Amino acid sequence: MKMSRRLALSSLAAAVLFAGPATAAETIRVGLPTKTFWPTTVAETAVRQKLFEKEGLKAELTIYRSGAETFEGMAAGAADIILDPPSLVSAGRKKGVMSRVVGNATMGNYGWQLMVPAKSTLTVKDLQGKKVGITAAGSGSDLLALWTIQDKKVEFNRVPVGGGGLVPNLLAGNVDAAVVYSPLSFQIAKAGEAKTILDYATAVPPNLTAGWIVLDRFAEAKPEVVQKALNALYGAVHFMRGNRDVTIKLISELYEMPAEIAALEYEQTIMKLETDGSMSAANVPAAVQLSLDMARSGGLKDLVPVEDVISTKFKPVPTKP
Repeated sequence: MKMSRRLALSSLAAAVLFAGPATAAETIRVGLPTKTFWPTTVAETAVRQKLFEKEGLKAELTIYRSGAETFEGMAAGAADIILDPPSLVSAGRKKGVMSRVVGNATMGNYGWQLMVPAKSTLTVKDLQGKKVGITAAGSGSDLLALWTIQDKKVEFNRVPVGGGGLVPNLLAGNVDAAVVYSPLSFQIAKAGEAKTILDYATAVPPNLTAGWIVLDRFAEAKPEVVQKALNALYGAVHFMRGNRDVTIKLISELYEMPAEIAALEYEQTIMKLETDGSMSAANVPAAVQLSLDMARSGGLKDLVPVEDVISTKFKPVPTKP
């Protein structure tokens, strides 16, 4: 009996000795362009449903003030994967920031609207020489402002105010109009504080407006981490589509807005996000090209070809809760 006990203890000690310390979860730093925006909802869902954990990852979410600032954060090494338009990737490569879009996130400007204060009588044509609020130069809002200038043949001044500054500056009269994203656009319209003079969801041709982006060196050094992060993020999109009430409640809590506004965001934005994410899909190159063409017509220069902007190396396999 004593011998058996000693053998058991020895075996246990050996097992502990040779097993070594438990493997720590790999950290993935997720950069988000602004707080009250659907990428935050996606990332928060992935965290709360433990989808990153199921992929063996620990997620750290950082919210920036604009898409341009988010891209700068990745370029500076402060974020591993971010959500931004492909035009930033294209322009960035010419400046030595070597990154690619690894996941198609959305093919439309859902919820994006050009808005003026409710009592304003301005139309799009009346914005000639006026001030229009955007988040930052090079951001998604800036691209839409540039598209408006080109398509509507009107010249106005683009004023960067940050994501959190769009609505306050619009309502305070510091800018005459603003390019506002959802659900903020839904919220101020419903409250009667502002009105839409151009709905970008219908006005702009379908194109790849935003995707998940990583630096080339990160994708080469840690391809399995990129794959797992994409799995978790697209797993979150699938979860949200299948769990309406939970998602509406999350949107309402995250952004401190009424459930009816959160429901609009769910129906008009969340339900229109790309669920596959693969950059290998047949329609992706043309969608990216259109996005780059819009940026170029708006005045952005030094844009590289589509094949240098995207990576077809990854195919998201949505993580299940």
